[in-house]
Amino acid sequence: MSEPPESLERLAAMLDRQGRRDEAIDAYRRLLAEHPERPDAWYNLGVLLRSAGRFGAALEAYGRALEEGARDPWQVHLNRAAIYADHLRRDDAAEAELRAALTRHPNYFPAWLNLGNLHEERGRGDEAATCYERILSSDGVESGLRYEALARLAQLRPPKGPADPLLGNLRGAAAGADCQGLVGANICFALGRACDAVGSFDEAFSAFVAANRIARGLGPPYDRHSAERRFSEVAAVFGAVMQSREPEGRPADELEPIFICGMYRSGSTLAEQVLAAHPRVIAGGELELLPRLVADSLSPFPAAAASLGPLRARRLARHYRDELRRLFPQRSGMKHFVTDKRPDNFLLVGLILRLFPKARIIHTVRHPLDNCLSIYFQHLDQRALGYSSDLADIGHYYGLYRRLMNHWKICYPANILDFSYDEFVLGPERPLRRLLEFLDFDWDDRCLAFHELGNTVKTASYWQVRRPLYRESSGRWRRYSNHLGPLREALSAAGLPEAELSLGPSVSPSESCRTQS
Repeated sequence: MSEPPESLERLAAMLDRQGRRDEAIDAYRRLLAEHPERPDAWYNLGVLLRSAGRFGAALEAYGRALEEGARDPWQVHLNRAAIYADHLRRDDAAEAELRAALTRHPNYFPAWLNLGNLHEERGRGDEAATCYERILSSDGVESGLRYEALARLAQLRPPKGPADPLLGNLRGAAAGADCQGLVGANICFALGRACDAVGSFDEAFSAFVAANRIARGLGPPYDRHSAERRFSEVAAVFGAVMQSREPEGRPADELEPIFICGMYRSGSTLAEQVLAAHPRVIAGGELELLPRLVADSLSPFPAAAASLGPLRARRLARHYRDELRRLFPQRSGMKHFVTDKRPDNFLLVGLILRLFPKARIIHTVRHPLDNCLSIYFQHLDQRALGYSSDLADIGHYYGLYRRLMNHWKICYPANILDFSYDEFVLGPERPLRRLLEFLDFDWDDRCLAFHELGNTVKTASYWQVRRPLYRESSGRWRRYSNHLGPLREALSAAGLPEAELSLGPSVSPSESCRTQS
């Protein structure tokens, strides 16, 4: 005798609340095998499958929810759009889902916001602005969505001077009683960027302080001792050069990864766009492949990687390549390389080179003060990057990063190349030639016209890399030098010499950061 559907649905929901995701998925599947007419169950199954990284199955579940008459179908279309855009790199399909949501509900403002963001990522500024203005000009929009649209429009179209009404709107929003949480942080960050754009640097810094104060409450505090322990464990596990040999006989046209990593806001998106202009390279963006592989197969990391033998390493490498091929179906021409541009993969350099002994790793570097200040000025996820909301914590984390990168360079000197943001914007040809030679690529003039690419860019730098080279961000820290005492102290304590924290472009970390015991 089959179980009543209500009992199975309660069981699935309970398992979900308890964090027992796989069991909850199984419970929903048992329920739907006998009672496929339940759209809410299909929807909940889609949510769980997406969180498990099973994106094709999640799309199918959401599709069944629509077929079975889901309530609020526009929300289902929005969730499908997020999968297409964020995980499957199918932007046309994402746009189609968002437009389907708006056809069903023309005033579904979350879809307008997401459509605007998708347009921005695709370089369509006017279309994005139209979406945000639709939200701002409509009645009945809840304040959170209105503030979010205002923040994005301000970044898209910065104020032209101190008297610009946009600044007044941002100040009013930042001073409002409901300026709190995620949206409040975004408004304050937007106000900081707007003030910076018109040269009001002290007001800008005050806005960034307020933004980071809010952001700090959105996740756990940064634990310096835990971070130090994690970095030390990673270096210890991968302290010796123990490389596996990948299987022979791979197809000649198989996609090869190029890894780009470094601190956040160090120029990794610029490096990727420069390479994406080369005919042999596809821009992969910030892929989740390595972090998911670590979470699924090497947990707890790095301890579980200590016993990683050659056979298992080859299997994991094959799994990575299979996922790469799924995300980027083989295309015609000479494009046989995909960039994996996840900045925090610098923690996984040892693992990368255990899986892919011949991998090329581009390490993006920038003047430490500019790099750290840019992190402080950007709303990063406090849950994952808890150091990012405090200047002293950023400096502490930066010191750990530099020491680990020194370690990797000692272990794998031939596999890692520093790509200096400051050097590139000062004079691009020499560092570009060095980069292409490192990858064994022929020179291609199109790499200097990277800003003309029409590809999608899914990072906070999507508008910066659509401009020709500019130097305003190199040396930006000088405008805020009187606010940087805690950062300077933390970086000095980490071993960075004062000479590096003064004038001049970024230098190679291996030349300047003292190894700490």
